[in-house]
Amino acid sequence: MDALNVSLLAARVLDGEELSDDVCEQLLLDPQVDLLPLLNEAYTVRKANWGNQVHVHILNNAANGKCPEDCSYCTQAKNSDVNIEEYPMKSRDEILAEAKLAYENGAFRYCMVFSGRGPSTARTAELASLVRDVKALYPLEVCVSAGLLDDDKAAVLAAAGLDRLNHNLNTSEEHYAEICTTHTYQDRINTLRAAKRNGIEMCSGLIAGMGEPASDLVEIAKTLRELEAESIPVNFLLPFEGNELVTPQGLSPQYCLRVLSMFRLTNPTAEVRIAAGREFHLRSMEVLGLYAANSLFLDGYLNAKGETANRTYQMIIDAGFEIVSDFSAEQLIVEADAHRSSSPAQQESAVAVRGKSVIKTITELRPSL
Repeated sequence: MDALNVSLLAARVLDGEELSDDVCEQLLLDPQVDLLPLLNEAYTVRKANWGNQVHVHILNNAANGKCPEDCSYCTQAKNSDVNIEEYPMKSRDEILAEAKLAYENGAFRYCMVFSGRGPSTARTAELASLVRDVKALYPLEVCVSAGLLDDDKAAVLAAAGLDRLNHNLNTSEEHYAEICTTHTYQDRINTLRAAKRNGIEMCSGLIAGMGEPASDLVEIAKTLRELEAESIPVNFLLPFEGNELVTPQGLSPQYCLRVLSMFRLTNPTAEVRIAAGREFHLRSMEVLGLYAANSLFLDGYLNAKGETANRTYQMIIDAGFEIVSDFSAEQLIVEADAHRSSSPAQQESAVAVRGKSVIKTITELRPSL
């Protein structure tokens, strides 16, 4: 393997070059590619396209569990024995109340996630109505994740003003049957293309650490570039006792940072997001992820707890970044601290206990009840 001149990567990418598969694999695996110079090149590309902005996303787990799919990484899958708080779709009032909380907590984008294979025609119309209501009430970008969609359903959501549709590829086509058998990789590609054809921005990413070789991560990065994905959430497998996939493989903090850098350099204009596993796998090197990524999730993930909002906002400030919000990060920290002082039960944030992810309580899943 020839030595790679890392110092030229940003210039090459900003000149429009697509890095070869071999170069991308070197970024992930070659010990001669030092991490800090690589992060600097990723940051140069990030800054050219996004400045020092950080887009904060807040998830609403709007329907939890009872899913007929067998995705081996997911706590909501039919084959998962994780003890989650199952519930059907939340009421309109609850979803709108949580949109208000998301806005007041500094979110740029409100992400509504609905478990299941895909929405019926009636459910699609209901989702479209919710999108209209959220956008009429709050200056939020809205993303929906609802499973498999066709053109007709994508058109309904597009007409309602949906900004983005999330549907992660998760892994490569070759590896897909090893993590899910109830639908195919092509089903996911078809959903993403339906969204794109109907004018909805595409949010699609991956889960690293599921036993895939580095070449699979490169393939996903290149596929998302070809699809012109506007948003790429980079997830790192979280360990939940009871899932078929319990043990993340190969996810050292340095490797996670290499993955983020590779996705930035292969998709220079995309919103690259540090998604699930940010706190768990990056650990003390978490803040360095922002030098490649320009977005993150706040307040945890679908069923996993994350770090507290004030700690995350302080990290963003300390690193010299700024959030895109009607509120400053400093103001949000003060308000979060005041809320935690008045609510002792909310004072602690447990990200991991004995190497396993911590499940959200029903209060955390449904804060507006």
